[in-house]
Amino acid sequence: MTTARWRLLDSFDDEPVAECAEIDGLFADLPPRPREPFTLIGCSPEGTLATCSDGDWLGNIWLAASESDGEELCDLVVRARRPSETVPGTVDIDLDGFVDVPERMDEVRRPRDTTEFELTGPDDTAFGRCTDVTGVYRETGPPLVPRLRLLGCRPAATLQAAIESIGQTSNAARQRRMICTSVERLAADGTIHTVFGGHVRGMISAAVPSPLGDGLVDVTVDSSGGDPLPTGYLDILGQWPPTEKNLWARYGRELRHEWCGVALAHRAGRPDRPPGVTYHLDGRFVTDVEGFYAALGEAINGPGGYFGWNLDAVDDCCGGGFGATTPFRIVWHDSAVARTHLTAGYDHRRLRPAVTLDYLLDLLARERVEVELR
Repeated sequence: MTTARWRLLDSFDDEPVAECAEIDGLFADLPPRPREPFTLIGCSPEGTLATCSDGDWLGNIWLAASESDGEELCDLVVRARRPSETVPGTVDIDLDGFVDVPERMDEVRRPRDTTEFELTGPDDTAFGRCTDVTGVYRETGPPLVPRLRLLGCRPAATLQAAIESIGQTSNAARQRRMICTSVERLAADGTIHTVFGGHVRGMISAAVPSPLGDGLVDVTVDSSGGDPLPTGYLDILGQWPPTEKNLWARYGRELRHEWCGVALAHRAGRPDRPPGVTYHLDGRFVTDVEGFYAALGEAINGPGGYFGWNLDAVDDCCGGGFGATTPFRIVWHDSAVARTHLTAGYDHRRLRPAVTLDYLLDLLARERVEVELR
């Protein structure tokens, strides 16, 4: 009998939906996200937006319809500006960049009854106003992976009911075939670990007997969206649990981020060490902020250890429950590597200002973590 490697849980009540050997389509390497065109219509620009020329880089702009309703446009470049044809005395400005969304094809809802947008640049700098904008608001786009297949699947009751309703056209039957699940990994040692960012969402469209074992089925799901995880995630899982530090160093930034997510999913619930402990951070491979998170986790909790995978998470970990109690001390070896790479600028992966070494040192100092740079 084929061994199940994955378990699906209902995203709303955590009830089991299925166990399966493989999930075809859960992992895929996407091409780079394409830049998106925007036009600020009827714009009365201020500050940098008023003086910029074609080809100038603007960074991020907050586009606000009200104090509580807005969107962030990121990594913007000016493409053209011209007198507005619809609002005399103003200009239309063409830009390209990215809308800040959790997943690529997410809907961006247009605010209702909006006749003016306020534009704000870095550090809340006023960039002016515009009467309208194109290219920002959109419906949910088509899924980047249109279909997923649950191979060697043993369905629980809810999925079995969905399979039995295939071919029925009633609204109730269609509703039964809709699934929204999170994914867990069933490890060889019997432990179960959350796959952060792993989801199977959509409508069951087919089910056939599986060649992987008697009583198993292969189920096709017409996806309703969700970005796949990179295929390198599987390579990371194949090394778990790591027996030596710095195995993450072979990966680029995206997979270093996923490494820290896997470390979080496999985090041991051991008690925090007492205050005053000194930890040694191997800084030879801290060439980006993701490398810092990986190295910090291993400094405190050993190979594959976790102590945050973003700035807010590091802040949370310093509050306790993740292996260490503040105040404590870190000896950061080969810190010159981070001093060279973690410098001011713009982080085109995170679509945010770059995290510098000095920023990290200030963050740790605020959390009562003393750092000695070597």
